[in-house]
Amino acid sequence: MKELMLGNKALARGLYEAGVCFVSSYPGTPSTEITEEAVKYEEIYCEWAPNEKVAMESAFGASLAGRRSFCAQKHVGLNVAADPLFTMSYTGVNAGMVIVVADDAGMHSSQNEQDSRHYAIAAKVPMLEPSDSAEALEFTKLAYELSEKFDTPVLIKMCTRVAHSQSVVETGERAEHEKAYEKNIAKYVMMPGNAKKRHPIVEERTRALREYAETAPFNRVEMGKAELGIITASTSYQYVKEVFGQEASVLKLGMTNPLPEKMIRDFAAKVKKLVVVEELDDVIEQQVKAMGLQVSGRDMLPGIDEFSQNQLAEAFGKKAPKGETLEDAIPPRPPVMCAGCPHRGMFYSLKKRKCTVLGDIGCYTLGAVQPLGAMEMTLCMGASISASHGFNKVLGEKAGNVVAVIGDSTFMHSGMTGLANVAYNQSASTIIILDNSITGMTGHQQNPSTGLNIKGEPAGKIDLEALCRAMGFQRVRVVDPYDLKACDEAIAEELAAKEASVIISRRPCALLQKVKHRPPLIVDKEKCIGCKSCMRVGCPAISMKEGKAVVDATQCVGCEVCSQLCPKQAFSSTARD
Repeated sequence: MKELMLGNKALARGLYEAGVCFVSSYPGTPSTEITEEAVKYEEIYCEWAPNEKVAMESAFGASLAGRRSFCAQKHVGLNVAADPLFTMSYTGVNAGMVIVVADDAGMHSSQNEQDSRHYAIAAKVPMLEPSDSAEALEFTKLAYELSEKFDTPVLIKMCTRVAHSQSVVETGERAEHEKAYEKNIAKYVMMPGNAKKRHPIVEERTRALREYAETAPFNRVEMGKAELGIITASTSYQYVKEVFGQEASVLKLGMTNPLPEKMIRDFAAKVKKLVVVEELDDVIEQQVKAMGLQVSGRDMLPGIDEFSQNQLAEAFGKKAPKGETLEDAIPPRPPVMCAGCPHRGMFYSLKKRKCTVLGDIGCYTLGAVQPLGAMEMTLCMGASISASHGFNKVLGEKAGNVVAVIGDSTFMHSGMTGLANVAYNQSASTIIILDNSITGMTGHQQNPSTGLNIKGEPAGKIDLEALCRAMGFQRVRVVDPYDLKACDEAIAEELAAKEASVIISRRPCALLQKVKHRPPLIVDKEKCIGCKSCMRVGCPAISMKEGKAVVDATQCVGCEVCSQLCPKQAFSSTARD
């Protein structure tokens, strides 16, 4: 049966057809939909793990037990899971295990651009790179065969364009696969004596994989004109084919680690000019150069951002088609917190107090954007708490009003260890957990503090207040971020305390289906003096027209944060009209 599918959906279909039984992931764009699609198959157990390291270790446990397993993460998530990945290369697997890492060239939803091919090389595990949805499905099934044949975890590298674009796939039937678990201390217990004996096995496997790569179904040569030969992979292959068609010969690599050296040499001998087209780092190009071949690539194309067909055409001296342009400039539309976002009130209070806010990863990172402009640092998941501890330790009382802000899901991911550090090493840090009862930024996934699992069913629920107190915090309080006075008092009192404290800012995300909104507000034009005090919170439901504030009733959720700022009480609820 043929069907139009997103790359992520097709990969999930590949999991189903490959007989996968266990999936554990942490949501991260552009990988999230894989797990969300996999959970729709009753034959596959799926879960959201607290973080990527836990997800990978859980998937390894399922593989060890003899069932095919899977985990997915975005590129920065693989940083978190690198510890088990490198040692799993030594232990190998039992049943097949596949790991997806989704890179985000162009940083559509990420804090950096990072090329995950380096992980495959460093960990000495095979990596596959599909270039469309059909390959996403097919490569997934082949990856499990590869995993079991060579006793190794297999990485599949997706990217935003392949993950979130659609193409036609042909679906098949599910094939069940089971293996018995056998105790093997020498293979699976990586104490130094055993690990030392496993390293030569890894090197021999790498040699065997190089030999396999020469005839692997993932790699193919598409001969066109011999004037130009292009080595490429992933979404870059699509750009190359669209720009050149049969004007160039192409070596399409579906397996980018290890590379098929003989195939590359044979291809290079058939073309007059050899070029590597690859996004981000020149990983393939440097290996081709190490083979002693004359090759271009980075000298023609940049190592930053995504490529495009026009950019590729221009780099090769071809005429790029001119697109249509509008006569009028389109005003920029920066990202903004949603109307009724529970984080808005807390950030307004922090700005009012002139706090130094060390932030974290989540939709609340928009607290750095004007007019709030309340966040001064965002590094990585969980860094807000750890950084605030270091900040306060070196500056002491000179640090001033320093707070850490972290979302509930990010806190579950990697904030708990930072909080333990604050309690253990005793800094007078103030931590604000922004509990909106969901993992918001990646599209409303559950987490260990919501009390629901990936299917929305009742699950174990972590009590944030009890957890913080168990870690040794005496000062733990909960506030409603819609109440600006309560927020202001909580911040003032906790910053004045001479010990560490936690403020839990609790109100569900305004976009959750279960949230019942209040009636929208209206503005009394007679009372409004056009002072723009209400604009200071940056709510997209409020604008100024003819010198007066106006509320968009289609966006307003009646949170009344703006009304608390109005000196003339010009805002009122439509329910009271």
